[in-house]
Amino acid sequence: MMWWVLLFGSAAIFLLVLVLLVVGFYRPSGPATPEAEARRERIWIWGLGLGFSMTILAALTAYGLVVGERLLPRPGPEVVTVRAEASQWVWRFSYADVPGRTTEGVLHIPARRPIDVEITSTDVIHSFWAPRLAGKLDAIPGHVNVLRIEADNPGDYAGVSAEFNGRGYAGHRFTVRAHDKAEWDAFLQGEAR
Repeated sequence: MMWWVLLFGSAAIFLLVLVLLVVGFYRPSGPATPEAEARRERIWIWGLGLGFSMTILAALTAYGLVVGERLLPRPGPEVVTVRAEASQWVWRFSYADVPGRTTEGVLHIPARRPIDVEITSTDVIHSFWAPRLAGKLDAIPGHVNVLRIEADNPGDYAGVSAEFNGRGYAGHRFTVRAHDKAEWDAFLQGEAR
């Protein structure tokens, strides 16, 4: 969804810049009166310069606030909590709903439900980043950061440690596997492989 918003927003700005270039090079024939020049200046500076910029900035800020609000971790009955623990060079995941169950390299989550990922590290600073699900958040030794993610559809989503932390950094990856309701119930029962 965000990709489409960015595509249409950048296309609109690109087209506006092209129109402004054409209008900027166009000069009406004949001598310009001071009133006409003042009106033209008001249109360019106030209308297109400040007015357009402030409108686009306000729209992007409002959109960012709405999307950001959705990603805030909040407790609730439908929220699933998992723990992501980074170390050189593996991610270990444990599940609050299944005490004692851990997985390496694959984070299992239910699709279409909010997930709070409690992120920490055992050695150096790493970074948890699943680009199609949420932004990145650092994994810091001795500290727990919480990131809200949610997969719209079942499937696999690539994840990566996006913080340089030594020689094995390039291969420090993981997969987020989003399950439909039946698969998630099977995972909770220990039947999923």
